[in-house]
Amino acid sequence: MKPIYLDHNASTPLDPEVITRMRQVLENNFGNPSSAHVYGLESKKLVEEARDQVALLINCEPEEIVFTSGGSESNNMAITGIADSFPGCHLITTAIEHPSVEKVFNRLSEKNYRVTIVPVDHHGIVNITDIEKNIHENTRLISVMLANNETGVIQPVQKIVEIAHRHNILVHTDAAQAVGKIKVDVRELSVDLMTIAAHKMNGPKGIGALYIRKGVKIPPMILGADHESGLRAGTENVLEIVGLGVAAQIFHYNSENIILKQKELRDAFVQLLKSTIPSIQINGDVKNKLPNTANIYFPGLNANTILAKIPEIAASAGAACHATSILPSSVLKAMGCSDERALGSIRFSLGRRTDHEEIKFAVERLAEVCQELRPKTNDMDKGKISLREAALGCSCKLSPEGLNNILRKIAKSNLEPTMTIGFENSDDASVYYLDDQQAILNTVDFFSPIVEDPFDFGRIAAANALSDIYAMGGTPLFANNIVQYPEANLPADLLVEILNGAQSVAEEARIPILGGHSVKDDNIKYGLSVTGIVKREQIWQNSGARAGDKLVITKPIGTGILCEALKNNLLEDKEKANLIDVMARLNQEAAEIMKKYPITSCTDVTGFGLMGHLSEMMEASALTAIVRYDHVPVLGEAKKIARLGMIGEGYRGNLEFFEKYVDWSDKVDNIYKKLFFDPQTSGGLLFTIDEKHDQGLCQTHPGLFTILGEITERKNKLIVVV
Repeated sequence: MKPIYLDHNASTPLDPEVITRMRQVLENNFGNPSSAHVYGLESKKLVEEARDQVALLINCEPEEIVFTSGGSESNNMAITGIADSFPGCHLITTAIEHPSVEKVFNRLSEKNYRVTIVPVDHHGIVNITDIEKNIHENTRLISVMLANNETGVIQPVQKIVEIAHRHNILVHTDAAQAVGKIKVDVRELSVDLMTIAAHKMNGPKGIGALYIRKGVKIPPMILGADHESGLRAGTENVLEIVGLGVAAQIFHYNSENIILKQKELRDAFVQLLKSTIPSIQINGDVKNKLPNTANIYFPGLNANTILAKIPEIAASAGAACHATSILPSSVLKAMGCSDERALGSIRFSLGRRTDHEEIKFAVERLAEVCQELRPKTNDMDKGKISLREAALGCSCKLSPEGLNNILRKIAKSNLEPTMTIGFENSDDASVYYLDDQQAILNTVDFFSPIVEDPFDFGRIAAANALSDIYAMGGTPLFANNIVQYPEANLPADLLVEILNGAQSVAEEARIPILGGHSVKDDNIKYGLSVTGIVKREQIWQNSGARAGDKLVITKPIGTGILCEALKNNLLEDKEKANLIDVMARLNQEAAEIMKKYPITSCTDVTGFGLMGHLSEMMEASALTAIVRYDHVPVLGEAKKIARLGMIGEGYRGNLEFFEKYVDWSDKVDNIYKKLFFDPQTSGGLLFTIDEKHDQGLCQTHPGLFTILGEITERKNKLIVVV
């Protein structure tokens, strides 16, 4: 069966009447509306008939309608048109606008225009007092959407216009989501400019209109002939203009029935969903919103995960223009929602063809999937760890920005710097020199469960902690356990399995675990403190890379993304087994081989992701790394899963802090940003090697080492991805 379509705020199917009329035009009318002969006049008549239909819908004069290619162009034309008429003026907008409004204001702010972005409250409504208090004598335009595309919340545009006009300020409203879903009367609103999009009201894509009140003057958007009152040169798209006109006429004469039916159906959907999944919550004002829209928060779950598990339902996590984004909805964030809530919310937008059977089926499937995705209460009885943590494995570490701010405030050690290596260059382990020949290494690492099997969790945590010793060129000597455990709530046998898993990896590394420390806590955390030894002349640090060196990695990246997929039951057994095998694999073999070669710098790739740890290396070495994106090995289905939005909790912190150090080539797909900033757990060693020896290393040990790029003299950025 075709998926049930509950995404009518993204786009709507063509009304049968629209299709019929457009087909007639396609078959019979080909003349240029600007031509004086009969063929041109027939087309011109069709265009003007459609203009009359749109004008009738919103209660304006036909000459106040300018046809455009859609909502985005109308928004651009309105805002830039007013801005161009008042160079350097002050402009006001809100924090929840469509990107075609938001980005125009961002561009204007870069061109010496003063832009004020007014916030909204937790209901998603702009406070008119905030609008008024931000008005200045040079304010020339206020742009506020009529209805939000994600929440459906309707803004108090009429009241804003009253305030604006008292100060002789023009008002534009993006009504793309409102026209065709609610009654919109420009005379009642008193707005000066208004955006309309046909495909939001069962008309064709690629056509829209801009209402410009008589007396409001803006410069042409496209220069050329005098089409569309001289504001938009170019032969009119007669076919789609006719489609817009028919769609406008249909809603005008049937609006009451359409609105009533959609509201009743939307309310029935929400009520049924609430009774089936009581934990859900509604985002946005519950009363003052579009009749077809419901933005629902599913606590403890990821919206993209839910939708990926139900291909029979077409809905959106966020807005259609951000469908591939893994960042929290900017609209919900502006309303004060947490990242978890923003990422766990789905927009359902019903249409004129939606019926009760469809919403009943949708609720049943949503309930089934939510039950499947939620942690099972009997997991502990089955000897599994429930992955309730928001951040898995190394994703649960402090953000790089937060950690950096803390470390800068710590007093330096009073010991002679010749005796130690500390956290000055973000090295993987601390170093204490015993004598002229040897040094002691020490590191500590622990984190939340990353897999359900306690034995595997112990293995991965141990391999991850030991990796810091290998990354410094050392040999581990012994380790101690670090345990945080909810003793009152979980059976002791579960902890025994975790410790046994770690013990198995310690034996593989040929070291004993001699003791440790434990505390009671509501959440499980486990790891090791590891002590090792290294010859002073063989210590590998973040610093030390040289121009001309090759950059090499020993494990594929993508573990954070795949662990999020594992948490949400999206991995097949084979993929799951491969993921666990990679994370539990010691970096011991690679490190022993590397000791035979001139390694100039080294680290391991963990919570800060590939770009984070590489930027630390380059900063410490005062050089730049050239990374060839298509050379970077990616684990299993990580690319595919990333496109579904399965990104670890630490991704955003890594992106926000480290992206300023990276220069991206235009040919690099955005999916690689997700992979390169993905927090890794028990990742591979990342090192630089003299270019004379890189081929020998990689050819002698195929599959274990991969060359990612090379090191050059310092450029504008620490990393260049090409």
